[in-house]
Amino acid sequence: MKEKSAPDLDGGKKSTVNTGRRVLLNVSSVVGGVGGLSILAPFFSSLRPSRRTQAAGAPVTVSLKDIDEGTMKVVLWRQKPIWILRRNEFMIESLENKNEENLLDPSSENAQQPEYCKNKTRSINPEYFVAVGLCTHLGCSPGEAKKGFLCACHGSFFDFAGRVVKGSPAPKNLFIPPHHYDNDGNIVIGMDASIA
Repeated sequence: MKEKSAPDLDGGKKSTVNTGRRVLLNVSSVVGGVGGLSILAPFFSSLRPSRRTQAAGAPVTVSLKDIDEGTMKVVLWRQKPIWILRRNEFMIESLENKNEENLLDPSSENAQQPEYCKNKTRSINPEYFVAVGLCTHLGCSPGEAKKGFLCACHGSFFDFAGRVVKGSPAPKNLFIPPHHYDNDGNIVIGMDASIA
């Protein structure tokens, strides 16, 4: 049985009403898409960090000329205190003669430092120790003691390479930030030499 087709009301000609609707629909879709993009563009740009925030994470260059042997300089990087300790002979020798069985992580197996600082002195140059000056227990700032660093908050003790002594509340060694020495003898904190 053949299906009956609906009668052709416009005499076989294309409906100008349907064409007008189609054009209007296409135009409004394009205008709506452009309007949507113009609203989304500022939204997505607001998700990018501000210049101030980007600057807070930027590398910091520090001159080593004014750091005397046995003294420490503190600078800020990413809102954290960064210690730059120029170790004297006693401090370096204490790391060589350290009874490693008293240390929680003597070989720095936990990833608290870049690979190039995974050594006994936890540094590029044994004379200079660079570390984030915050205790790995609860974030207090330890002070320098006779044989290392002592956190006054809860008694965590670290040697002059920032390695935590067993029995301390701190679970890990002090964090060593990425850093390198530039051609002028300055230290650049926050960037590895491979990136510079």
